Amino acid sequence: MSNYADGVFLDTSALYAVINGADARHPAVARGWEELLSSDAALHTSSYVLVELMALLQRRLGVRAVEALGAYILPWVQISWVDQSLHAQALAGLLTAGRRDLTMVDCVSFTLMRKLGLRRVFTLDAHFAEQGFAVLPAVN
Repeated sequence: MSNYADGVFLDTSALYAVINGADARHPAVARGWEELLSSDAALHTSSYVLVELMALLQRRLGVRAVEALGAYILPWVQISWVDQSLHAQALAGLLTAGRRDLTMVDCVSFTLMRKLGLRRVFTLDAHFAEQGFAVLPAVN
């Protein structure tokens, strides 16, 4: 039985570090990714995370990195497509928070995680811990 029975949300920061072998956090994040895959946990992300991640990969690493995302990561992931309602809820959260360092993609992720009942997130972004989510992997 999986340690992550309720599933795990995948954030841009950790997925980027999985793909970018030159990232200093890659070894620890890659081990975390392998653990997630072997756990049979349901892996979730949003279409907004994917747009953000693909733009980052293409800009920093090139189109081959986007191709690697599609070939080696996305087959394992359930994607929630952001609709008007989810977007509006997340925007309200962003505006209420009034923080310059918090992004719309983060707010969509928080809102979606709560909607799906997910408590764990694969991320390197401290904002998720601030929101009360359990952050994986434990990387500093």
